[in-house]
Amino acid sequence: MENNLSNTKLSFIGCGVMAEAMIAGLLRKNLVAPEQIAASHPRKNRREELNAKYKIRVFESNAEAVKGVQGKGDSIVALCVKPQRLSGVLRELKDTTTPSQIILSIIAGARIETLSEALANQKIVRAMPNTPSQIGAGITAWTCTENLSNDERANIKSLLTALGKELHVETENMIDMATSLSATGPTYIFMVMEALTDAGVHLGFSREMAKELVQETMLGSVLFAMESHKHPAELRNMVTSPGGTSADAIYQMEKGGLRTVLSKAVYSAYQKAVALGQKK
Repeated sequence: MENNLSNTKLSFIGCGVMAEAMIAGLLRKNLVAPEQIAASHPRKNRREELNAKYKIRVFESNAEAVKGVQGKGDSIVALCVKPQRLSGVLRELKDTTTPSQIILSIIAGARIETLSEALANQKIVRAMPNTPSQIGAGITAWTCTENLSNDERANIKSLLTALGKELHVETENMIDMATSLSATGPTYIFMVMEALTDAGVHLGFSREMAKELVQETMLGSVLFAMESHKHPAELRNMVTSPGGTSADAIYQMEKGGLRTVLSKAVYSAYQKAVALGQKK
């Protein structure tokens, strides 16, 4: 992908795990230089750590981090704080951000309307990355207001590739949907991994051996599914012999309501994502 960020300055408000993953990915892919990045964090030792590790400018004040990228050229302000801190951060930045800056939020439940009204800004991007983004293997769903130009949208796409793959969606509701499916998704996968590993230990494997068998099986299955382009039901049928071990295993999973439990879990997570956006 063409580098669209060479003349763009970036400010990360709240430099936690996901913000650091974005910074590390951007620098690793040479999409930006350290001097293009500013960030904020309340703890002095964390600021010193980020400066030493990435050679970026780090401020205690959120407002100063935003001012640090203002001036000539384009700039993006990435809001990466916890949902419970959002209202306070918006008050801090109310008179600091400019209408020309793009506001990118990765905060669960933070509505575009809320951000736009609080910051008097019409250029809002709402994105939802997931945990594998920390190693550049994530997928981030995102949407934006109509006020972003094609070039600005290209900048956002370039920025999000620092975390892995990006997927533009048409409506903001789809961000809440992605929150429940892909952003919360690793939770479901990790829980299945844990359950299968425990089952292996119950059979008699050591925990380390069971873990390796489960991880490699899951990884290989996903890669095979992606390369084969077959429907999961087709793949399942390929490994299910009449009267065989897979048939017995499937019977027990269906009997236990595995599909229903997963469907209910995803819908519950979606309802929570929507509710977070409705809180004042």
